[in-house]
Amino acid sequence: MKRLESYDDLRKLRNETREKISSYSDPKNAANRVIIRVGMGTSGIASGATQVLEFFREALRKRNIDAEVLMSGDMGYSYAEPTVQVTRPGTPPLVFGDVDTHRADEIIEKYIRQGEPVDGVIPVDYLTIEEI
Repeated sequence: MKRLESYDDLRKLRNETREKISSYSDPKNAANRVIIRVGMGTSGIASGATQVLEFFREALRKRNIDAEVLMSGDMGYSYAEPTVQVTRPGTPPLVFGDVDTHRADEIIEKYIRQGEPVDGVIPVDYLTIEEI
């Protein structure tokens, strides 16, 4: 990492980092890449999330699919670990439960590539502040 020489360098780095982070969380931005978050809480890791994370990274690289695979904390669905949240450009995120490498492959081929529904979506059980 380049050494920061001034407060302006720090400010520039902060702004670049904020832009990058906000691009991960804004599904309405059509220029976004596919973002995949794998729940890596302790229950996720115990259920095989590490293998799922590695599979996503390798399979997407081999298939030349431009996607960002990120580690996430516990998503609150311990009964359905490993959990994976997939955000396709222009669509709200979906959370898939009980994801193994076979299901991960199906998510890549059907949902990410073709936009087709895939079994295993965990229904949303919360409201955003705008919906209240």
